[in-house]
Amino acid sequence: MTRTMVAILAAGIMSACGSGTTTCAIQTSCGVGPPRTTLTVFAAASLQPAFDKIGAKLLSTQNLATTFSYAGTQTLTTQLTQGAPADVFASADVAHMTTIHSAGLLYSQSVLFAHNRLEIAVAKGNPKGVHSLADLARSGLVVVLADPSVPAGKYAAQALAKAGVTVHPASLEQQVTGVLSKVALGEADAGIVYHSDIVSSGQVDGVVIPDTQNVIADYPIAVLMSAQNVAGAVAFVDFVLSTDGQSILTAAGFQGM
Repeated sequence: MTRTMVAILAAGIMSACGSGTTTCAIQTSCGVGPPRTTLTVFAAASLQPAFDKIGAKLLSTQNLATTFSYAGTQTLTTQLTQGAPADVFASADVAHMTTIHSAGLLYSQSVLFAHNRLEIAVAKGNPKGVHSLADLARSGLVVVLADPSVPAGKYAAQALAKAGVTVHPASLEQQVTGVLSKVALGEADAGIVYHSDIVSSGQVDGVVIPDTQNVIADYPIAVLMSAQNVAGAVAFVDFVLSTDGQSILTAAGFQGM
């Protein structure tokens, strides 16, 4: 090889790697950390604020690009049992994770990573004067709940039963974020959501439900049998369980482990 050819090849490599403002096309050649890998995570809708931050952290620290599919846990469970591919599943209750386990779809044992509490969502300033679950039964008050098939709806029904309150909701939403949105948009006066929804939204106020009437939601997570990136899936779960991951969840209103 002539000196001219060597010079051309060297210039090409330098061009590919570029300066600090240019993305390297071939990371292994340029020595810019590990190559980017991708990951698909199915997660309960209530996890979006926290998981988006966790995804961003993993992208910056491990070059792991995560695609999230957020929906009601019951919807995600149906999709997975019907063959939808994903690497990780994070559920808002143990029951739906058990369904996935019974279907033989788990690569590894599920593990609890967070807890959540219920709270009443009301418009800013609480103009309707809602102070308890009993107030949700008042005539003329527009209340929305998550559908009982959704973990948040199931938990809400349990809390109302504890309080001895009967509510006739204006609508039953397919995910808890639907309840939050209707209250935030003024389409409903109140709804039962998670404490984390109140913390992360910033668009509504929350009314505390006492411990004697409240229900604690358990959130399990697991690597799926359909995982195309097992190493990345394990890294995601490990980060969720780590001190940094737990801090992100706590800041979003969850109770850590």
